[in-house]
Amino acid sequence: MGQESRDQAGSRSAPWPVRVLPALMIVGGVVFDLLTPARFTAVPLFAAAPLIAAPVVSWVTTLLTGIAAVIAVSGLHVVNRTAAQITAVTETTTLLTVAALALLINRVVRRSGEKLASARVIAETAQRAVLPEPVERIGGLHIAARYEAAQADAFIGGDLFAVQDTQHGVRLVVGDVRGKGLGAVGTVAVIIGAFREAAEQESSLEGVAQRLERALRREGIRREGLDLVEGFTTAVLGEIPRGRALVRLVNRGHPEPLVLRADGGVDVLEPSEAALPLGMGELGSWSDRADEYPLPDGATLLLYTDGVTEARDDRGVFYDPVERLGGRLFPGPDELLDALIDDVRRHTGGGSNDDMALLAVARPAAGGPERRRTMPVVPAYPS
Repeated sequence: MGQESRDQAGSRSAPWPVRVLPALMIVGGVVFDLLTPARFTAVPLFAAAPLIAAPVVSWVTTLLTGIAAVIAVSGLHVVNRTAAQITAVTETTTLLTVAALALLINRVVRRSGEKLASARVIAETAQRAVLPEPVERIGGLHIAARYEAAQADAFIGGDLFAVQDTQHGVRLVVGDVRGKGLGAVGTVAVIIGAFREAAEQESSLEGVAQRLERALRREGIRREGLDLVEGFTTAVLGEIPRGRALVRLVNRGHPEPLVLRADGGVDVLEPSEAALPLGMGELGSWSDRADEYPLPDGATLLLYTDGVTEARDDRGVFYDPVERLGGRLFPGPDELLDALIDDVRRHTGGGSNDDMALLAVARPAAGGPERRRTMPVVPAYPS
């Protein structure tokens, strides 16, 4: 992307009232100077115009704003017949200095923005490398996954998901690493790598959880400061055995998964015992325990991070997926996740404070229709 294209992109990012404010200040300064006695001056307005333009418009527009301000002041001195006075020279020199400073500010802001964009691209690339989207069908199950960043300019978070077909059935994990940025992405890589190895080798889901615990413990030894004592990951580990209509789960401090039944009902898969997040196992004295839950034909297992349940509207009401999804049918897991993400955006008014990782695993109904009618997820709030 060339300099001109970057400048144009930067100028479009600012709201239009801000972009037109410098021009309005110059016009207002001219009107003020013409309508007031000579002892009053509008130079502060002319000087502020390029400074306001510098961080929000392109370099060329900032230059033109500075030139316009200088021409306006010079023209007013000609009209007022004060061009030969020392005041005119001082004011013009001041505006030239301010215009040059505005151009410098514009360049610094642009370069800072480019560095931030580059850092984000690197983080996103790293995240995609360690968090590939699973294939649509694994072990006879229909799979869909989504990663939704909280904001376009937000740092990359540590939400994760993975699905793997093993001799023990389809195993999966959804988790949320504490922190953001490349450090969190590095921890995600550790967890995903440990999960893929353990999912193949461990005979039990509890064994997989312990392997992840040990991997995070080793990772924590390399960290310093706050991460050494507070590094943890909430996660749900799942296992869907072949030929059995059930799912086993180990929940380590993560939001409870849901099962959306074929009749529109929603089951909350609460763990039988509360457990600490991964990386905090040394603080507890109990062993991991996998719980079993029904997963009948036509049902969909939905796992998500707390970016969903902690999303709030303008009244501070948290998003409730059980209430919002209950009684609704979806043709497949992709449509479910798309509708859920759209509904969270509607609930929050388009913004969110945390990233969201979502994983949906559907067990096809035997002999059932390939697709069902979709009901929109738009429950009305009571007024």
